[in-house]
Amino acid sequence: MIGRLRGTLIGKQPPSLLVEVGGVGYEVEAPMSTIYDLPGLGKEVVLLIHHAVKEDSITLYGFLHEAERTLFRNLLKVSGIGAKIALAVLSGVSTDHFARLVQAGDVVALTKIPGIGKKTAERIVVELRDRLDGMSGIPGATPRAAGAPLDAAGEATVALQQLGYKPVEVSRLVQKVAAEGDDAEAIIRKALRAALGG
Repeated sequence: MIGRLRGTLIGKQPPSLLVEVGGVGYEVEAPMSTIYDLPGLGKEVVLLIHHAVKEDSITLYGFLHEAERTLFRNLLKVSGIGAKIALAVLSGVSTDHFARLVQAGDVVALTKIPGIGKKTAERIVVELRDRLDGMSGIPGATPRAAGAPLDAAGEATVALQQLGYKPVEVSRLVQKVAAEGDDAEAIIRKALRAALGG
């Protein structure tokens, strides 16, 4: 099984990449979170690989960070989720933010990720909540008792998504405006001002 590729990035047509290693070009599928952070064409790249073998195909999925590969593999274990939806999740939300949504049981926010309907979101919460708790590969996924409150940033994130903001946008806004000691209400106010250009 292939677990890692180190080579030259010679092609980039999302979601597909072409990485040349020792004269062989490997086609790799990657989420947008990885594609955004890739170097330019002709530069060296190191990708962590999930090697999927089926009866009629072999597919390589590439990630820059272990947390992304770990989340991808956990998503594939949820009934009804295939690689395409797992890549869409990673393209639409950061790993730590996704872990917070799952731990909070926020089905509404999860359904805003492309490809995830209400039933799939409910399955994700049920099947992944325990797996993401304290998982060292997912930043921000810290152990907490069932029903324990989120931190201020987590509460603000959930609230902003319930107002209709997209997960990726919310994640960026909260990271940008949250200051140490802020409560959820202060973070929400600052984020809304930043979103409205104030």
